[in-house]
Amino acid sequence: MAGYIDSRSLSIQVVDTASGRIVGGLLGRTSLGLFFIDLPKELRGHGLGTEVIEAAEAEAKRRGCATAVLYTITFQAPGFYERQGYRVLEAL
Repeated sequence: MAGYIDSRSLSIQVVDTASGRIVGGLLGRTSLGLFFIDLPKELRGHGLGTEVIEAAEAEAKRRGCATAVLYTITFQAPGFYERQGYRVLEAL
């Protein structure tokens, strides 16, 4: 509507070097200075979730984003994201 479109996909893949198989990662997008994490997946307990989030955030910052938006319904994930510096926004 505003005539300005800057939405771009952002994906981070974790690849098993032995098999070449993708074993985890993150899907998201950047738009209007925001980084949206659409479908996060992490390999729990190996520290790769933190690395994936950090890599995605670094790319989002390179694209000019200053804020990230994350939606999750996974009951195990809130503690992980809080350790990464994310906080819960209360619904109206």
